[in-house]
Order: sequence, then structure tokens, then C-alpha cells
Amino acid sequence: MDKYLYLTLILFTISFPLIRSFEPKIQYAKKWYALFPAIIITGTLFVIWDHWFTVMGVWEFNPRYNMGIYILDLPIEEWMFFIVVPFSCVFIYEVLNYFVEKDILGKIAKPLTVILVLCFVGIGLMNLDRMYTSVNFPIAAAVLIIHFILFGVKYLGRFYLTYLVHLIPFAIMNGILTGSFIEEPVVLYNNLENLSIRFFTIPVEDFVYSMTLLLINISIYEAIKNRKHFKLAKVNTL
Repeated sequence: MDKYLYLTLILFTISFPLIRSFEPKIQYAKKWYALFPAIIITGTLFVIWDHWFTVMGVWEFNPRYNMGIYILDLPIEEWMFFIVVPFSCVFIYEVLNYFVEKDILGKIAKPLTVILVLCFVGIGLMNLDRMYTSVNFPIAAAVLIIHFILFGVKYLGRFYLTYLVHLIPFAIMNGILTGSFIEEPVVLYNNLENLSIRFFTIPVEDFVYSMTLLLINISIYEAIKNRKHFKLAKVNTL
């Protein structure tokens, strides 16, 4: 049954958000028109990145814990990861937007973004010999800059709150993927390509990788929603 572990994690991750998508207060399902394009676009970028790093030996996938179906050197479960995780994380984003009316991190969003960008760029430049670190951190910095240019701080406070909350399920899922609670990791990292700093079994780079994945999805998601609202407003004024 070990070969179904990664699939089981995927199904567990999406189960609650999917069931609650039709809940009348949040109405998550009605926003799928914006969600799925965001997932497809972001997922495409991350699959390319994932394939590249797999080929380059930055990480590999333990055949013990997947079904053995590979596309572009990635197990089918890894492809599902880039659908299920954004789906579930944007659900957290929408739930928090509904139940936490005040943008409690809005006031610190701009200085926090500046600090993160400077730190990410600095860490990347200081570790050019470590592929995961030198690529991952600058990409995160670039995504933060692009988001800020496009949206300012309108969504950043909400994003940071979502990111903090998502760390709870992230720690569970990524903890298992990196070897917590099981005999071997599901994803095997080449420690020569990262900082070798881990929180329990999770490489510190994964926390930044997850931030980038979440922010790109939210950025595209909000852009599509804004475009629809703009069109509706324009029609209503005619």
C-alpha cells in the first residue's frame, strides 16, 4: 500500500475544500471561473520548473510511494499536487477573507514585502552554487515585486495572513513528503543544492517555494475576478 501514500495525501488535502466549495456563505464554486485558469497557468510554470530540477538532480521521487505513472519524469501525483494544493490554499484565502473582515496585516504588508525581497535576493546571490536556493529565492523576490507593481498592497496583507495559516497543513503534508512519520522521504533532496537547513524534515527552501506558488495563483485569480467585475460595472453604466 506504500505506493498509494502520495495519492492519499493529495486526496486528503483536497477533500474538505472540495466538499465545502458549495457552502452558501463563501460560494467558492462560483469563483472557479477565476481559480482554474490561475491553477493551469501557475501549474504549467511549476511543472516546467519541477521537471528541470528533477532532470538536474536537485530532487527526485521515491518510487516506493507513488503509483509509478510518470509524465516528463514526474509522477502523476506530482502533477496533481499543482492542482490540489492551490485549490486548497485559495480556499483558505477565501475563508479568511470572509471571516476576517479587517486586513490585519495590511499596514505591514509593504515594509514586509521590501524586507522579504531584499532577504530573498541576498540569500540567492550568496548561494549561487546551490541550485534550489539560488533559483528559488530570487524567483520569489521577482514574484513579490511583480505583484506589488500590479496590485500595490491591496491583496498582500490578505496573502500574508493566508500564507501563515496555510503553514499548518503545509507542515503536515510537506513534513510527510520529506520524511516525517514515514521510513523514507517521498521526495528526495540533493542537499548539495540547498542550504541544508530544515524545519523538522522540511528544507527551508520549500517554505519560499510554497509562498511563490500561492502568490502567483492568488495574483492571477484576483486579476481575473477584477476583470469580470470591471466588465460588469461597465455594462451597468451603459
